[in-house]
Amino acid sequence: MLGQALLVASRRPGLRRAVVGTPVTRRVVDRFVAGEQLPDALAAVRSLQADGVAVTLDHLGEDITTRAEAVASRDAYLALLDGLAPLQLGPAAEVSVKLSAFGQALPGGHDLALELVRPVAEAATALGTTVTLDMEDHTTVDSTLAVLAELRRDHPGTGAVLQSALHRTEADAADLAVAGSRVRLVKGAYAEPRTVAFTDKAEVDAAYLRCLDVLFRGAGYPMAGTHDPAMIARVLELVRETGRAADSYEFQLLYGIRTGEQQRLAREGHTVRAYVPYGADWYGYFMRRLAERPANLQFFLRSLVTTS
Repeated sequence: MLGQALLVASRRPGLRRAVVGTPVTRRVVDRFVAGEQLPDALAAVRSLQADGVAVTLDHLGEDITTRAEAVASRDAYLALLDGLAPLQLGPAAEVSVKLSAFGQALPGGHDLALELVRPVAEAATALGTTVTLDMEDHTTVDSTLAVLAELRRDHPGTGAVLQSALHRTEADAADLAVAGSRVRLVKGAYAEPRTVAFTDKAEVDAAYLRCLDVLFRGAGYPMAGTHDPAMIARVLELVRETGRAADSYEFQLLYGIRTGEQQRLAREGHTVRAYVPYGADWYGYFMRRLAERPANLQFFLRSLVTTS
């Protein structure tokens, strides 16, 4: 119930102003967000690389209301890829995009988002890396998968995200478990109606396990987006059962969460990628992280009353 309330709060402008305007919030945000400027993000990339952890970078800015803001999102990603170029990391540093930041929710938004994300995919390909399309609430799934299909014509490495909380996801996973297809599986971090999504944690977990099985037994490149020890253990079992090579799957964990586990998995020879968000528009992302785990919320609340 608390998690659902926080997800709803992530869309409330009044609360947004209150949280963003609280100076102490910045200390907590720094745990989950790599900073507000590109140099901050690049510093995080270097630090993670030193630990053997790859990255996927997300420039935060999903709540846009104009075409000009969508164009600015495109330009921010192009600047990000320019910033990554001197590091010569290739596929060890990719980017994740939310199509809402590219205007997906605006009038004519599907075509606009495709128009604006295409040059980002082109720039990523030129750099020897790729783009993953983040998944947002259930109303965006069909549009996002259609953009994925278009981009994969010229950029076959373009990845997608699926959320096990949605009833439709097991079928989507089966459709995408094909050669050359990169799929990040997550549980889901949006407040969804029961008509389209599982809302009970046990149901979401069970769906995640079913989708993992589909993806790891398929011909694609599965990316397990999870911090859950039970899910990580199941991935390792599936790797053994299917005989997957170390370069045919990866773990993806959020920046600032279970960093010791990220390093442990990397030391054991698994590909591990940290999801690294940065940018000034961090509120929606931050609230979803609080909603996901009670420990995150407790950390935030303790920080609000701690003066040292």
